[in-house]
Parts: sequence; C-alpha cells; structure tokens
Amino acid sequence: MNYQPYLQQYRKAFLGFLIQTIEYHMIPKRIIFSAVLHIFSTVLHAQQVELDPVTITASLHPASASVTGRNIFVIKGEQFAKLPVNSIDELLRYLPGIEVQMRGPMGSQSDIVLRGGTFQQILVILDGIRINDPNTGHFNSYIPIAPAEIERIEILKGASSAIYGSEAVGGVIQIITKTFTAKRGQKAKQLKAQGTAGEYGLWNGQLGGFYQNGNTAVAAGLITNNATGQPQRGTRGYLHNTTASVSINRFINQFWNVSYRSSFDKRNFAAQNFYTTFLSDTASEKVTSYWNQVKLAYVREHESFTLDIGYKSVEDRYRFNSIGTGNLNRSNLLQGLAIYKWDASEKTTLTTGVQWVNKKIESNDRGNHSLNQAGTFLVVNQRIGEHFNLNSAMRLQWNERTGWEVIPQINVSYKVPHWQLRGSAGKTTRDADFTERYNNYNKTLVTGGSIGNPDLEPEHSFSYEAGADFFGVKNMKVSATFFQQRFTQLIDYVPTPYSDMPRKDNLSPTGNYALAKNIAKVNSTGVEADVQYTKQFDNRQQLFATLGMTWIDSKSDNATPSFYVSSHAKLLTNFNLLYSIKWLSIGVNGLYKQRKMQASSAINANISKDYFVLNGLVQAFVYKNKLSIFTQVDNVFNKQYSDLLGSKMPGRWFMGGFKVML
Repeated sequence: MNYQPYLQQYRKAFLGFLIQTIEYHMIPKRIIFSAVLHIFSTVLHAQQVELDPVTITASLHPASASVTGRNIFVIKGEQFAKLPVNSIDELLRYLPGIEVQMRGPMGSQSDIVLRGGTFQQILVILDGIRINDPNTGHFNSYIPIAPAEIERIEILKGASSAIYGSEAVGGVIQIITKTFTAKRGQKAKQLKAQGTAGEYGLWNGQLGGFYQNGNTAVAAGLITNNATGQPQRGTRGYLHNTTASVSINRFINQFWNVSYRSSFDKRNFAAQNFYTTFLSDTASEKVTSYWNQVKLAYVREHESFTLDIGYKSVEDRYRFNSIGTGNLNRSNLLQGLAIYKWDASEKTTLTTGVQWVNKKIESNDRGNHSLNQAGTFLVVNQRIGEHFNLNSAMRLQWNERTGWEVIPQINVSYKVPHWQLRGSAGKTTRDADFTERYNNYNKTLVTGGSIGNPDLEPEHSFSYEAGADFFGVKNMKVSATFFQQRFTQLIDYVPTPYSDMPRKDNLSPTGNYALAKNIAKVNSTGVEADVQYTKQFDNRQQLFATLGMTWIDSKSDNATPSFYVSSHAKLLTNFNLLYSIKWLSIGVNGLYKQRKMQASSAINANISKDYFVLNGLVQAFVYKNKLSIFTQVDNVFNKQYSDLLGSKMPGRWFMGGFKVML
C-alpha cells in the first residue's frame, strides 16, 4: 500500500491545525500551565513502576535509591525519542531540579546548574568516569555519545565530593549506556533512525544500534544537528553539531569482562555574545573532541573490582569577530579510577578506591599548563534494623597546586511502606579550571572582558539537606527537600577596575574588566519538590509525567555582585508529559523561570524577570510501532528570551520528520 499521499495530507492538516491553535492570543499561557497542573493532579491510580530505581551514582554500587539517603532522579534513555528535545542538554533542561542555561539550541552550548551553584560545580560522568573539561565548564554539556546508546541517566542532587572529588558540589549527572551495562549471556538487537527537517535550514539526523549475542555486546550511534539559524546582529545563529561513537563489551568468562568506547564530537556554531556584551562581538566557535574509555570489571557474588581509564582531547577554536586573532586552546584529560566493593555481611557493604587525574592545556591565549590530582576514598553502607540505612564516605584528596585535604560526608535514610525520610551532610571542594586561572593572559593587549587569576584558591562548601519521599499513591512518587550550601572562597568573576587588577601587563587603563576572584562567603538556601508518575495501561496506553519546582535564595558578602552566582534562577519549574496509545504519541515539556533582571545598553539586550517556554511533539505510527512520522514545535509561544545576557535564544521553530525502530 502506498502511504505517501496519506502522509502528505496528514502533515499539511496537522501543521495547519497547529499553527492556528498555538497562536499566543488564542491559547494564553495560564491555560496551558493550568492544564498541565490538572493532569498531574488527577492521575492517581495504578501500580508503582520505576519509582525506587536501582542506582549506582550515590554509593558506587547497585542499590535502591531509597536506601542511599539522597534525592535521586532517574530517566530511561528510551524517553529521549518521545519528548520534544534535539540534544542531551535539551533533555536535561526539562528534568526536575536541573537548570540548563542555554547559550544556543540543539547542543551548541549550555551551562548545567543544580541547586543554584555555578556551572563548574556539576560533575558529569559517563559510565563511571568524569568527562568535565579542564579548560572550561562551558564544555561540560558536550557528552560524547548518541542518544540511542543511553540506557538511563541518573541525577544525584547535592554534595558528592567525598566520593567523586572536585566539581561534585551541586550534584552529579551520570549517563549510563547499554553496552557498559550489558549482562552476560543475553541476546538483543535494536536499530533506531530519525530524520528531521524544519525552518531556518534545519536538518537533523540520528542513527543508533545495539547488538548482543551471548558474551559480546556492541553499540554505535550518531547524532547530527544542523541549521543556518535565525538572524542575529550582523550574523546568523548557525549550528553544525555532530557526535559519533562506538562501544564494545566482551565477557571473558563468568567473572571478568572488558568494555571499550571511542567517540568523536564536533560543535561548530555562532557564538555571538556567549562570553561578552560588546557590540563588536560576532563570534564563532568550533570545539572538536575525542574520547576513549576502557573498563575492566571483575564481579562475583559478594565482591567486585573495576578499573577505568579515560582519555579526552579537545581543540577549541574561538574567533571574536572576522578581524580579530582567534583563540586556539588544546586541552587533555587523562585519568584512572580503581574501585573495590565487598559485601562484608547482609547489612554491610564497603567500597574503596583510588583515583588519579592529569589535566593539560596548550593555548595562545592561556599559555601551557599542567595539573595533577589524586584521591583515595572509603564508602560504608550499613543497614540498621529493618528501616534505617546509614551511608558514610571519607575522601583524602591531593592537588598538586594546593596539597592535601580531608572530605567527609554522611547520608541517612529511614523507610517505611509509604514514606522515606532522608538527610545528608558533607564537605565539597572545587579547584579553578584553566580559563578561570589564565583567561586573556597571553594576549598582547586586552581592552575588556574576563581576566584569569593564577592565585585562585580552591573553593569549599559545607552542604546539608533534609527531605522526604512519599510513595502512598500508586504509580506516583512525591519528593520534597530542604537544602543549604555554605561556600567559602567561592570562585566567580567580579567587575574590577583597572586600578585594582593584580596584573596590568597587557591591560588597557580604560578597559572594563571582570576578574576571577575567591568570594569570601556565599550562602544558598533552597527548597525543591519533585513529582514522578508513570503508568502502563492494559490497552497499550502509557502515561509518563514529571514535575519539578526549585526555589533558591543566594546571599554573598561581596559588595559587588559576581556574574555566575547571581545568574541562577530564583524560582524554577520544569515538566515533561508523555502520553502514548497504540498509534499516537504526544509529548510536551516546558519550564517557567524567575531570575534577577539584567541589561546591557551596548547591545540592546536584557534578562527579563521571568519567562515561560513550551514545546510540543506529536508522533503518529504509520506502520505498526516501527515507522512513525512526527511534527514538533519548539518555543510554541515564540517567547523572546535569553538565559545569559546577550545570548539570544531562538523563537518559535517548526520541524517534522520520521522515526524508524527495528
């Protein structure tokens, strides 16, 4: 049967209907928002599914989230294809409690924030090993895998430096892939493909496959997002972002297996006012990285051992405008991590490990530098009685630049059938990256902008939280957490006059500068609430929904406001809603954000007090559940907004395409 005429009719009819009904004056935002809240308040029946998932991020070994004492959110990788998102950072943007400050769409560049910290205070992990870039935290959202490879994403909110070391301040985001979690002896085959076209020269593609036959599992994936982009001041907001990776897991015998991954990632995009508020900024940037990772694992009934080695190389080419000299930064990250876990008894588990990290940079802007870090840690999980769990960790951390320090943490949980009470307290640490220490250091003349500071001390904080999880309604989990972070020597950029600059060698006396400084004290207090709901109906219907709300108040004793500390949202609400029946799937996500207002008269830009963004996707299955066509609209209400001053985000964007799953 020829489906083409029907597909064309469907696309025309649906696009026409969508264009007419989403006009802002026809459907006010308050109605959409009320409808979403109504759905969350009325879906109150069915059995509990995946609301207390097994996690490895909180304690380095598989354990139910409810025994870790932490607020953890887990989302399956299969949800990626059903929601209106085009890249991994866009998926994270709508998960409860995560603030993603986007400079550009579809993987161009984003800063990830948890609990009001700066973007450098989030640790991103891929299959157990860190991928944070030593050059700048702006690259931390460049996760070098395709969405088709993701088994699940685990978000651990709050302090985690006792286990993971530097950067695990506001939380940890771990991406876990199908290959590295494959089980011995299983058989599986899967192939996914997607093509998308839309306005502004958009064409996106995704391809991924997973195959296992007994003792060998193989996966590969590709994602590419491309657009000529919406017009900007004197340029266009183009993007050409591509990630490709391949991985293999081989079981040597019943106890040993080895896994390997190799990835290539390239982001080429317009970067106007990503880092400055200058009128002459028509910047472009190209970031190319290679990632290689190998894991050797030994698993028996009551003990396990893993050895991870990872190597990352990144080349960053940034040009401020067509007449300026470009920056060329090459950074390398080499690391090793060994972990041993022993079940000492039915109620006691000990996990210990050692870690070594080497960071390097070669730059015409920041110079040539190297830094070594190392640490050893012990994690003790103890169940006391039937309901009480104690999780404690201690880390001895060494930094080549600053020496040794001890980092402790304790987590507790008490669970009864419908409730869980939990609490956590711990110390965190973070060392400055190479940009914070050396930005604009090697240029002949700098007339304005951010200036690095080699004398920065590591920042520290003491964090504590208390929360509760309610499981009393079938298929629903409701969580609420109070948290506070007390920072000392927090690192951020602060406007600083020329006369107060510690180094003036290449600075102009008339320039406007922001110097990286250690701010004496910053205290952040907040409350977060999460709702998760999932239901599988008997008649092949599914409902999946998440809703998150975070309120944060940050106070600094620095008389001059710093840049990134003051940029986080004071109030953030984000949500996902996915409904599927036999032949149709509807996905909606969005966010509402309140933050501090900012303005720049030089480029006629501002940060509004608040904004609301809504996205939608409708997918129709035209051949069983294997072939579907879809229409997607990003920024339905055509909201003009920026997450960071000067970085204008796209307005309403129509797109559509096909998806294949075999």
